[in-house]
Amino acid sequence: MARKRVLIAGGGIGGLAAALACTRQGLSVQLLERAAQFSEVGAGIQLGPNVTRILQAWGLGDALAQVAAFPGQLQTRDAKTGQVLGTLRLGERAKALYGGPYATVHRADLHGLLHQAALAAGADLQLGQSVQGWRETAQGLDVHTAEGDSLQAHALIGADGVWSAVRQQMLADEPARFTGHLAYRALVAQADLPAHLRTDQVTVWMGPRLHVVHYPVCSGQWLNLVAIVHGRKPEQAQSWDQAGHVQALLQAMGGDSGAIGKDLQERLAAVPAWRLWALHDRAPIAAAGQMAQGCVALLGDAAHPMRPYLAQGAGMAIEDAQVLAQCLVQEGQPVAAQLQAYAAQRWARNARVQARAIRNGQIFHAQGAVAVGRDWSMRLLGERLMDVPWLYGWSR
Repeated sequence: MARKRVLIAGGGIGGLAAALACTRQGLSVQLLERAAQFSEVGAGIQLGPNVTRILQAWGLGDALAQVAAFPGQLQTRDAKTGQVLGTLRLGERAKALYGGPYATVHRADLHGLLHQAALAAGADLQLGQSVQGWRETAQGLDVHTAEGDSLQAHALIGADGVWSAVRQQMLADEPARFTGHLAYRALVAQADLPAHLRTDQVTVWMGPRLHVVHYPVCSGQWLNLVAIVHGRKPEQAQSWDQAGHVQALLQAMGGDSGAIGKDLQERLAAVPAWRLWALHDRAPIAAAGQMAQGCVALLGDAAHPMRPYLAQGAGMAIEDAQVLAQCLVQEGQPVAAQLQAYAAQRWARNARVQARAIRNGQIFHAQGAVAVGRDWSMRLLGERLMDVPWLYGWSR
């Protein structure tokens, strides 16, 4: 009997994770990436134990250890005073409690690991190809590409990101919404920073209508910084990688109003260049039918784009990939039922993460009495408030 053929649209982290997971389960995988080469824009990613456990199960633990950093703690600080508000131990505590490390990694490094592993596992990765549409047949799906090809598949997985063409045909819903938040991103070599600005931990600075997060990547040799502020939608709203201007960033942070103190100002001033990303998301998923219909399913940002305030966008795509592959090899079920099982297992968890990320953004950017209550709670409860057992302890 011929192997089940899975066609994946999109060669980002989610698409490559799905290609690897499905190929490891013995499925025949063809992935179409519209770009002319595999690459990953952006900067850093945080990977909680819920994600690193999956990567280890896929045989990528050693490779991840070669390129990632493994922070010992996450610390929250007041953006104005610099005062430490709370600390969450990571490191050995994360391994002991949740069975995997907490890692921080450059997006390109993670993308490269998944790319090489998917190739080695036997996935067929095609560049310069994108899905234009499909029709159901007695055998499965007849998928048409924008380049004029016709491909046969038993299942089509839309992993083509926040502006997913597969989603548009499957659901015909509204485009992703602009959140009103702008992310300024940067990478700085730690060797180029003064000694007192180098760090091996995750730090989140919180202030009114803003926050900044930084952590090590590339085995700790580089520092990833992201400053998120409120602002207008830029002209190139769909671009992940456009020039950001420090004057606009500082103005959005209150200019000379004193919203950020000298400790944070010094860190921002050490950045030679910024890139700008307009943040888009969708309302939390409301039903399994938003992730799978018939022999077509969505994965990662195509299904549930989320705000980065829980650091789980890539993590949810990798979780999706693992569950998808396991469902597609369930015996005695047609593909449509297998994809419905995948969606049934994933939609509520993704919705919870989406909602929590929105709530975290409100907490991070709080003003007035709400900010005072946040700071008091963090000082009082610390680790108990900052840990997320339901998230990190997940297993399928």
